[in-house]
Amino acid sequence: MLKNFFLCFSLFFVNVFFAQDDLLNGLEDSNNQAVESAFKSLKIVNLESTKLASKKDLYFIVSHRFGYLNDGFENFFGLDNATTQIKMVYGVANDLTVHLARSTFGKTYDLGAKYRIVNQKNNGFPVTIVGYNSLAINSALNKDNFPLLEFKHRLAYNTQLLVSRKFNEKLTLELAPTFFYENLVVIPEQNNAQYAIGAGGRYKLSKRFSLNMDYVAHLNRAKESVFKNPLSVGVDLDTGGHIFQMFFTNSSAMHDAGYLGRTSGDWGKGEISFGFNLVRVF
Repeated sequence: MLKNFFLCFSLFFVNVFFAQDDLLNGLEDSNNQAVESAFKSLKIVNLESTKLASKKDLYFIVSHRFGYLNDGFENFFGLDNATTQIKMVYGVANDLTVHLARSTFGKTYDLGAKYRIVNQKNNGFPVTIVGYNSLAINSALNKDNFPLLEFKHRLAYNTQLLVSRKFNEKLTLELAPTFFYENLVVIPEQNNAQYAIGAGGRYKLSKRFSLNMDYVAHLNRAKESVFKNPLSVGVDLDTGGHIFQMFFTNSSAMHDAGYLGRTSGDWGKGEISFGFNLVRVF
């Protein structure tokens, strides 16, 4: 089923490329306007969107994931267990955004950069392409559990190419080929170098609401691994002053290597968390 999902999703983009008569002419046509508002928020849910911060804009983001709903009433359906991330995002230029964040999951610090390579044009280039790189530092690791621990073992790297297309005023879809590398893996049989493909999208329901969904398929996960592919479904609420994202997800981690490689929840078993991202721009 998931293979068919990705096949259909990919055919959207293949069709888009082959439908262009002359991409180069489209790129060189100065009258073509860049497509705007493909995404309202910097993230779809977990997956980065192709939206960047405008130059000199500063974003303050609070992200929260509660525990699993199937924890039952004893843990108030997950509300007693939670992970949090505090994040600052700054627009260095209109085509370059940087961020710094700290998560309770693994007491992780992460920093990254997102940069626009090319923009979708109304009558020209059919997609927006954005590069994204991040570095995570797990500060929770200690030598009691890992006697040979060195600083390099705390590091994880992520590289993604984000490719999106706004098909109309309501629908935007995105593909995200991904490579990430963990210097220390929890499952010994797991390769440090890992590959994944992400897919997500936004469907505008009204002036202020949109339905969002993203999913990432891990392509070389070890057979012995207990981890799952992250799947998230939710809504964006645009209040004018900030974006409030509310969703359900099987991932407790919010930094890239965490949700890409260490998602433990299973949707089929009710291991689903309610979460939100509160995005405020200054």
